[in-house]
Amino acid sequence: MDVDWGLAGRIARSAAGDATSVSVAPAVLPERAAAARDQVVAATGLQPRAPLPEVEWVDRATWIDANLATMRTTLGPVLAKGSAAGPAALQAAAGAVVAAEIGGLIGLFSRRVLGQYEVNLLDPAAAPRLLLVGPNLDRATTELGVDRDEMVTWVTLHEITHAVQFGAVDWLRDSLGAALQELMSALDVKPDPRTLLNIDLDDVRTWAGQIREGGLLGAVMGADRRALLDHVQGTMGLVEGHAEWTMDRAGADVLDDVAGLRAAMDRRREDRAPLLRILDRLLGFDLKLKQYAQGRQFCDAVVRARGEDGLRDAWASADLAPTPAELATPARWLQRTEAAAA
Repeated sequence: MDVDWGLAGRIARSAAGDATSVSVAPAVLPERAAAARDQVVAATGLQPRAPLPEVEWVDRATWIDANLATMRTTLGPVLAKGSAAGPAALQAAAGAVVAAEIGGLIGLFSRRVLGQYEVNLLDPAAAPRLLLVGPNLDRATTELGVDRDEMVTWVTLHEITHAVQFGAVDWLRDSLGAALQELMSALDVKPDPRTLLNIDLDDVRTWAGQIREGGLLGAVMGADRRALLDHVQGTMGLVEGHAEWTMDRAGADVLDDVAGLRAAMDRRREDRAPLLRILDRLLGFDLKLKQYAQGRQFCDAVVRARGEDGLRDAWASADLAPTPAELATPARWLQRTEAAAA
């Protein structure tokens, strides 16, 4: 089906509320971003091969446009592959329904996201962007009762850590991109309604378990793709957990109240509206929350066992990235990589 991406954008802006709300960026943002780069490099030992993208202070509409552009190149070919035979009007209606679903989700997420390192894994020619969503940062600062400059610095450190990771680790973007490409090509978006007649209770329980563990994507993957999905989830757990570890490590030198900011952000992640919790579970976005916690615990455990040099070993190659099971039990990763660390 052909998705009406223009419609998706209009619906996303509507769901975002005041999508073009104006927020004034801190005057020192460029200097703060440059300092954050140096702090992250010093804390992690990862050295980007090229200059990082400039930090952009954006409204929700700009964030929506950036994410829809990436979704169009990622999901567009998959949805087109699933075009079903039938009247053109029916196919157009189906494309509009999908556009409405995508737009609604993106619009809801645009109301909460604070910052994002936007990288298109399937298009190496697309330049990454560093986005800070100004209106959301202003709102979160008020709701959490924290200092605005401290909050902006905190989020900037997180997103610049991602930029440093992708800029310094040779295999990261290509490995995740290749895995995502294969996972997308394996998706079958042409379900046969007749199969619904044969679903029994055991099927429902099995699918529910698969969605709990791997999100909706994991539930539709065959067994031969599970290892690939595990690689993606494990690597993203390392990416997110390492960013959390780095925020605390680098932030301690430049922020007055790292512990307070950490507690406030943890409360915000847990304070999810019921609708958003349901969407998180169905789409696997709750995995990201698990990645923050397990990935951070993994980094702490590795540093305790091998020091900060040992943590850098996790970035040495795609094969050395932890699996989801190793994120949950770091001793498994330490045992598997013992020879490489020697």
